[in-house]
Amino acid sequence: MSTPDGAPLSGAGPGPDFPSPGSGLPGYPPPGTGYLPPAGPTAYSPGGPPGQVLVTVGDISCTQTEVLVPNGRASLRGTTWTVQNQTAVTTKIPTWAIVVAVVGLLIICVFSLLFLLVKERTVQGIAQVTVQGPGLLHTTSIPVTSEVQMRDIESRVNYIRGLVTALG
Repeated sequence: MSTPDGAPLSGAGPGPDFPSPGSGLPGYPPPGTGYLPPAGPTAYSPGGPPGQVLVTVGDISCTQTEVLVPNGRASLRGTTWTVQNQTAVTTKIPTWAIVVAVVGLLIICVFSLLFLLVKERTVQGIAQVTVQGPGLLHTTSIPVTSEVQMRDIESRVNYIRGLVTALG
């Protein structure tokens, strides 16, 4: 911020009290390099940039040789993957079928009761995926709302298990 004549306001933004990013002061990168926080080493980070991500399950991503989790990365070799299906499937008569059956009772008695045989399946819960390896333990919970979604999560983990097997 500045005054109409262009002079900076006291205590507002970069100035003597607030160094600007790229000023070359300690804690900031040299001028012209952009402002990015320093990337310190994580608990388990082998050197080099990560490769192309092949599959993602929740907040876990995998390349051909590495596992990428929010706190860092580790080698895919020697990891163990588990999936816990913590979902519940409920079956109920939908509201529309009850309404049609009641209204139909006034017109055609026997056939309207057939609408009470209609069932609706709902899936609710989470899938918990855990990866464990040398120096690595990470668990992610993924909300699940359909059986297809649960099968997709399980097939992604099976694909990752195949990558681990290929590494030996």
